[in-house]
Amino acid sequence: MSLVARIKEVSAAAISSLYGVAASADDILVNQTKPEFEGDYTVVLFALIKQLRKSPEALGQELGAYLTAQHPELFANFNVIKGFLNLSVADAALPGFLRNALEPAAATGKKVMVEYSSPNTNKPLHLGHLRNNFLGWSVAAILEAAGNEVMKTCIVNDRGIHICKSMIAWKKLANGATPQSSGMKGDHFVGHYYVQFETELKAQTEPLFERLKNGKFDGLDDAQRTKAEAIYRNWANGDRKGEAAQKALDGLKEIARAATPVMKEAQGMLVDWEAGKPEVIDLWKQMNGWVYAGFDATYQRIGSDFDKTYYESQTYLLGRDLVNEGLEKGVFFRKDDGSVWIDLTADGLDEKLVLRKDGTSVYITQDMGLAQQKYEQFPYDQSIYVIADEQNYHMKVLQLILEKLGAPYAGGIHHLSYGMVELPTGRMKSREGTVVDADDLVDEMVQVAEKETREHSKIEEFGEVELKELYETIALGALKFFLLHVDPKKKMLFNPEETIKFQGFTGPFIQYTYARIRSILRKAGAGTAAVEISTEGLLRKEKDLLLLIEQYAETVKGAARDFNPSAMANYAFTVAKTYNAFYAEHPVLQAESEAKKALRLELCRQTAQVLRDSMALLGIRVPERM
Repeated sequence: MSLVARIKEVSAAAISSLYGVAASADDILVNQTKPEFEGDYTVVLFALIKQLRKSPEALGQELGAYLTAQHPELFANFNVIKGFLNLSVADAALPGFLRNALEPAAATGKKVMVEYSSPNTNKPLHLGHLRNNFLGWSVAAILEAAGNEVMKTCIVNDRGIHICKSMIAWKKLANGATPQSSGMKGDHFVGHYYVQFETELKAQTEPLFERLKNGKFDGLDDAQRTKAEAIYRNWANGDRKGEAAQKALDGLKEIARAATPVMKEAQGMLVDWEAGKPEVIDLWKQMNGWVYAGFDATYQRIGSDFDKTYYESQTYLLGRDLVNEGLEKGVFFRKDDGSVWIDLTADGLDEKLVLRKDGTSVYITQDMGLAQQKYEQFPYDQSIYVIADEQNYHMKVLQLILEKLGAPYAGGIHHLSYGMVELPTGRMKSREGTVVDADDLVDEMVQVAEKETREHSKIEEFGEVELKELYETIALGALKFFLLHVDPKKKMLFNPEETIKFQGFTGPFIQYTYARIRSILRKAGAGTAAVEISTEGLLRKEKDLLLLIEQYAETVKGAARDFNPSAMANYAFTVAKTYNAFYAEHPVLQAESEAKKALRLELCRQTAQVLRDSMALLGIRVPERM
């Protein structure tokens, strides 16, 4: 049991004993005492005064006196300030709680699946994928550290029109080139042809778009022509400057894009792929193979891995049996054209297509089927989808449909929605080739790490191989910490120069603190095993550090509960900052007594362990020296 949990437990028991009122630990709010007041933990009394009919001051005095009298092994003294009961923890109580805090969590018996990454095989991983990967991997690691059985999964979007675009461009422009012959990484190679396709598509779209704006509809098929004429009439006869007008123009442009020769070729290739045409399938496998080799290299470099990978080409037909089941149950309905829908208007949403009129699946259909397949393979209690907030609506619909179908796993689905990563120049756009590739970004971060290290550190003792590894460790640590240190729900503005600093709220600051501690321990010849320490005469900054280390297990539990790695990042930073404040005032190797030296060396050892373990849950390595 943690120290805070114990304080809640004895406070609830004290209230029941003093006032004859049933109280549970969950009813008690305990915070850290503010630095300007005496004490370690504060019991907030305001929620209790109405029920107990006591003034905050009287309640605080009575409860504090009872706790210190009944639990002298836990509390040294107390004070009450404006309705807050500040409790000072007995120094002698700390070692026992510390042992519990640093022990592995007990197994919960809970099974959790975490899906993240979800790349497309028409382009390399980019900055947005990095936040997704780091977030998903870290959440999985934190959940496992909290005692859960975890399976990490990835769904690869390896089929569809976007894949065919790269294939068409390669056929037209590559002249048989390969990643090997061009000296390019496979995913970058295929991504290059996706951008080339979009460039040609844009060139073909512009003149056709201009013709549509002038009311000329030749070259369109019947369905496109009908739609274009209707849009044109509304646009030509209405306000040409408002939001509706822009929407109409966007509609005309999409029709123009679909009517271009190059897009027709891509659509034709998609039809051939779905029909299993051998030469198309062979090219698809070849180009996807290039991309997978590139992905694997990036994943290995950034430390991202999966226990199970699903492929859309193998899952896109799933879910149609669930649609038939839903039709029988009356969950879905069929329209006159044969398409199948669900009406979610009573749930505050709208009607949603689940099967096209030709019987083919849409994304929600395959997601329904994949959710069922996942549960059959790994009967989870929770299934975490790490997907950007652009898909909030889609995920609401998926869970609602599964609930209405009576799926036993529906309630366990959780969308870990995160904000997009933007650059100072604005949003990234794959079509225009303005994304920041993950590989290029990591390379840039390594260069910045090298520059910062050479400017601020003594590197004469390091060999070239060790330096290269150190720059990589600092670069990835800075990048991961920056992308994980804020709440996942918030959007982020990314600037590489802000991430690699050896002071301030950064990953390298924590890495440097760890390396400094390890240096002290090496000089002392201290081992890695815990030793018994005396807390007699404990000083304030020593106690602050002990209390903070004791919070490790509770921090992991809270981060797991909220699926929030930023809790671990903030905790690691606070531990590092508190250690540096302690070290600035209290020498370790030249401590005033052997007892103090033993205490402070153990503080160093435990701080290093907590920093290493906290950063590991973020996927960040800490170097032994910097």
